Amino acid sequence: MIPKGKRIAENTSDYNLLMNSPVFYMYQSGGWQAAVLMGDEIGAEQGEFNSSRPQVQRYFRWDAVIYDQLTDEAQDLRNFLPNIYACNLIINGVINSKNGTESEKKVLQAEAAATRAWIYFQLVNLYAKPYQSSTANTDPGFPVITKADVMENYFSRGTVQQTYDFILNDLNTAIPDLPINQPIATRMNKAAANALLAKVYLFMGKADLALPLLNAAFDNNAAAVAPAKLYDYNATFAPGGSFLPISSRSGPASPGNIVNDFTESVLAKTFGNSYASGNSGIVITPETAGLYSTGDFRLNFYTNLNMSGAVIPGGRLRKYGVSFSKFGIALSEMYLLRAECKARLNDLIGAKADLETLRIKRIAPAKASVPTNIAADRILLIKFIFDERIREFAAEGYRWFDMRRLSVDPLFSGLTFTHNIYPASGPALINELQLPARLVLKLPPNIMAANPSFQNNP
Repeated sequence: MIPKGKRIAENTSDYNLLMNSPVFYMYQSGGWQAAVLMGDEIGAEQGEFNSSRPQVQRYFRWDAVIYDQLTDEAQDLRNFLPNIYACNLIINGVINSKNGTESEKKVLQAEAAATRAWIYFQLVNLYAKPYQSSTANTDPGFPVITKADVMENYFSRGTVQQTYDFILNDLNTAIPDLPINQPIATRMNKAAANALLAKVYLFMGKADLALPLLNAAFDNNAAAVAPAKLYDYNATFAPGGSFLPISSRSGPASPGNIVNDFTESVLAKTFGNSYASGNSGIVITPETAGLYSTGDFRLNFYTNLNMSGAVIPGGRLRKYGVSFSKFGIALSEMYLLRAECKARLNDLIGAKADLETLRIKRIAPAKASVPTNIAADRILLIKFIFDERIREFAAEGYRWFDMRRLSVDPLFSGLTFTHNIYPASGPALINELQLPARLVLKLPPNIMAANPSFQNNP
């Protein structure tokens, strides 16, 4: 008997409704909020920062202990673990569901598997060490859960290699059955899964495996009925442009302020980004601001005023134009990932072309070209691509994931990361990230209490 007011997945359409749930794509409390606070492209204004929540301050300082009470739950785990349960329910149950075709069932199973892979990629980049082939077989991973069973009470962390192998297997198994077209960008399609698989390989240091997958992802997106496309900021910020008027409080009328604008999303995952929009005194550093050239329309997403309307001391800027950050698979990131792959594989002309395809949509044409001296030097070009990632995604969480992989990249040997807290006057208070320990979050107390056999992170 089905309990009153409840519905048990029985028909294929029931599993489709599960996959359609907003819990898979709208993270008001969770998502990448922690990653936003840990990126070194941001700083904090001391007055507002000192009155922010303890966890906000701990993430920003890269403290060893973020959650210190047994009742404290990490926001990302509070979202992602139920998502894993729902994916497992679909993966294990949809094939035997009623009133659906075999093709429909295989698509839903593939979609759930690729979505599970996306979730695990977030978790392994928060709660496990950066991937290194030399240590991945011994570094603790994130527990692989494949059953939708609330009674299961034994889990093993496994290793980083096992977690990545699990992600790779889910994606490679899913991609053949995924469709080119989905009814909405919040659902996993073939382009998104190919791009995600490429990103996983790139984070593993395997640009040669990533590049053909990114090429496939671009082809898949182009073949879609309603493909993701880049906004041209030269037009959207021109008189009468769609991003205008710019609100003095919330910035441009752009995807960052319109929760369901998925124009640039190959896969739309969204989190409410209160830190980027001014909460807790978060600003970008002067060094980050210095990465933007005159004529870069992305500067329109920043203001020199704090939330009360007062000028921020020292000319610093806060990002106020992104209340809703997209962190699924963005078309702009696909261009940057492919440019990085090409540069690492010494295709400098191809890397420059991908970079400029994005930059011409963001910057006045006279300033959009990659400087000649940088375009001709492999190492300088790779570094320029990472700077471009900051220009495109500052204060949205992407930098934290880049910091982790840069920390184990021989090309960036000796790199350090700092956070500045800016008083109203006088020099900044500087906090340096302790490497490598603080590149990994500790599992929170409630997870450790339920799994006493786990080895926690340092």
